[in-house]
Amino acid sequence: MRGPAIAKAYFRVDANILDQEGFFDTGDVATIDSHGYMRITDRSKDVIKSGGEWISSIDLENLAIGHPAVAEAAVIGIHHPKWDERPLLIVQLKQGQQASREDILHYMEGKIAKWWMPDDVAFVDGIPHTATGKILKTALRDQFKAYSFPNAAA
Repeated sequence: MRGPAIAKAYFRVDANILDQEGFFDTGDVATIDSHGYMRITDRSKDVIKSGGEWISSIDLENLAIGHPAVAEAAVIGIHHPKWDERPLLIVQLKQGQQASREDILHYMEGKIAKWWMPDDVAFVDGIPHTATGKILKTALRDQFKAYSFPNAAA
């Protein structure tokens, strides 16, 4: 983005944060419709690159938290031998609620493209957050760095 309200540098840091044309790279992936409205679809570091296509982690998370048993959800890309990355849905259930992998995936069926469907669901007791309350995906990537999908075949 660029404009008169965009800073040229961070406070007390001398480095210029703008590119050659004066744009600031927010790290967001967005679309702009025919009326000029922008919709942020994901962060560039969080989008999942699967078989040359892009899958929005935010869209999958928003869909998953619509399930009545889900308190919070996060999606990260996990290495896949054939598709480069595939989505892993990480779910924290509401206290006293139960749901299986199949329950969650069945709930998502028909609401997203089939190739967007997470390859697996991991249930956790808690999802880490930053000091500002955002999901800490770096910690989740670290936690699941050795994870491999049960049916991943090249």
